[in-house]
Amino acid sequence: MLGPWRKFSRWLAQWMPKRLYARSLIIIIAPMVLLQSVIAFVFMERYWQTVTQRLSTAVVRDISGIIDLMDTYPQDPGYENLIRIARERLSLNISILPPDPLPAPGPKPFFSILDEPLSAEITKQINRPFWIDTIGDSDLVEIRIQLEGKVLRVFARRSQAYASNTLILLVWMSGSALVLLAIAILFLRNQIKPIQQLAAAADSFGKGRATPPDFKPRGAEEVRRAGAAFIVMRERIERQIEQRTTMLSGVSHDLRTILTRFKLQLALVGHKVDTEAMEQDIEDMQSMLEGYLAFARSEAEEETGTFNLERLFTKLKEEGTLLERGFKSSIRGEPEIQVRPNAFSRLISNLVSNSFRYAKNVVVTADHRDGWLSITIDDDGSGIPKEMRDEVFKPFFRLDEARNQDASGTGLGLAIALDIARSHGGDITLDESPMGGLRAVVRIPA
Repeated sequence: MLGPWRKFSRWLAQWMPKRLYARSLIIIIAPMVLLQSVIAFVFMERYWQTVTQRLSTAVVRDISGIIDLMDTYPQDPGYENLIRIARERLSLNISILPPDPLPAPGPKPFFSILDEPLSAEITKQINRPFWIDTIGDSDLVEIRIQLEGKVLRVFARRSQAYASNTLILLVWMSGSALVLLAIAILFLRNQIKPIQQLAAAADSFGKGRATPPDFKPRGAEEVRRAGAAFIVMRERIERQIEQRTTMLSGVSHDLRTILTRFKLQLALVGHKVDTEAMEQDIEDMQSMLEGYLAFARSEAEEETGTFNLERLFTKLKEEGTLLERGFKSSIRGEPEIQVRPNAFSRLISNLVSNSFRYAKNVVVTADHRDGWLSITIDDDGSGIPKEMRDEVFKPFFRLDEARNQDASGTGLGLAIALDIARSHGGDITLDESPMGGLRAVVRIPA
């Protein structure tokens, strides 16, 4: 039993709407449609059929009485009194026709709820050849009954033979359902809108973009609490970033002052001693300091703007030419994206520069479609072992500890790149390149 149920659940989940608004509409509409269908079915099957049966019985009983009068009591030649009594007392318009054959049976109507009980009652009460016509938009029902030497034709109002208030009931049911549905949709939209705004604000903040200025907690109490919690969380993160940046700015100022003093003291010493090693250490310290500050800031204060990938790739190609490296690039989709320009430029430049350092040829492919930007960087270098691909994103981590810092950098390039990618709501993955080296894939929403 669990197998078919799981298959049905998967099929239902596949075809069900994914958005909350659409699912909420189904929750409202489905029970209402089911209830209306059940009521309509019960009414059609029970009430309408029962009332129609009784009305048909009454009409046929009146016609049967007229036939008994015609057979039992002598009548005037033109049946004027009987016609008058039928019209005034029974609301039936009758006439006596010559004994011509009855018309051929017409096509059976698709909706034969009137024909069946009326025909059954004529057969039951009168039991003579007859012909009825209930088809058409006329308000009258024609009945012809074969008698001895004559044909009785009867015109009865359609409302006499079956329940005529059915259409009114169905119209009221449908109309009231539509009105209630419209009211429910209006209220539902007002309840869903704050959730959509909260989702948009969280998504924007997750991508490193500014939160919409008109965002504030609205809607039901639970949604307001979620919105207020998001605002508090955002303010706490922004305050933490601001405090970190302020602290690091002070640290940077103090350390730069000390490094400047070192340089000044070395300059005063002149050529009395060999100061080349000390000057190199100072340069290394300054390089590490600048790299660490850039990593800590991560360009968080930069606003989102339009960035052109073609210009970036042209700049990287020129850099590759100067370094005598092969560089190829291609773009599928729009070249312009919405990111923090300086930060994103640094992200791609760090990855490409890393490839330039260890490879001879670099190929960059950008794919901007379906709301996502994917940039693949392949090179023919030595690559990175699979077990070390997560470690290289850690700050100050270098694969070759024997390399001097000037040659291999400070170990912050990939860490800064990953930090920038995640601040845009994306990520960086490393894999083996078809060119034999390393493949870096940057994927962010754009």
